[in-house]
Amino acid sequence: MNYSLIFATEGFGLNLNLFETNLLNLAVVVFGLYKFLPGFLGSMLEKRRSSILQDLKDAEDRLDEASNALKQAKLELASAEKKADKIRSDCQARAESIRLESEKRTVLEMARIKQGAASDLNLEASRVSNQLRREAAELAIEKALSSLSGELDEKAQDKFLRQSIKNIGDI
Repeated sequence: MNYSLIFATEGFGLNLNLFETNLLNLAVVVFGLYKFLPGFLGSMLEKRRSSILQDLKDAEDRLDEASNALKQAKLELASAEKKADKIRSDCQARAESIRLESEKRTVLEMARIKQGAASDLNLEASRVSNQLRREAAELAIEKALSSLSGELDEKAQDKFLRQSIKNIGDI
């Protein structure tokens, strides 16, 4: 009896012949896959799984390192900003100190110049006063000599001239 044509009246049928349908071959292949494939594929998948897990662990470690480096960089930035602010305030204080010192030196120098000018003025006034006294004394002596030249003899004139010169030297 031909079982291959059961239900084949309508164009669709079920072939139950094991050798014609390769059902036996398929069963051997499925059994072989069931028996050997998990070990082969399992070891490949396990290697891939462990590789992925190691990559994830490495990525997490790098993330932790990067996070720590970022925290450290933020701390260093804050420290640098504090140092910059301190330097800026120190510079401003130093500039103000230099400005005040410069103003103080300028005032002292102006006072010294003013005092020097007053001293020079007093000295010049004293020199002019002395010169005017000498000139006045010389004029007075000349006038006296010219008026006395006819009245005094030579000895008296010499004595009078010496006394006058002595008086001028005492002035």
